[in-house]
Amino acid sequence: ASAPATAPVDDPAQHPGAVTSPMVGTAYLQPEPGSDAFVKVGDTVSEGQTLLIIEAMKTMNHIPAPRSGTVKRILIEDGAPVEYGAPLMILE
Repeated sequence: ASAPATAPVDDPAQHPGAVTSPMVGTAYLQPEPGSDAFVKVGDTVSEGQTLLIIEAMKTMNHIPAPRSGTVKRILIEDGAPVEYGAPLMILE
């Protein structure tokens, strides 16, 4: 029997390379509309490099890479609301 589509076997939040949201807010993948994204799948990132912004209460919070690695998956859309602890990206 296969797992239902609503409960993926590979839960991104449980992935060892998951980057999770430190706050509730709105996620933005680029510094401003129409500009290039901070990162894309396949990019190599350094620890501390900005991966995205989360806007909370009119404050733009830069979310840094917790470690160096390669962006394997981006799990959110630009402008998407995110909850505390929600998986945002997978780094490997």
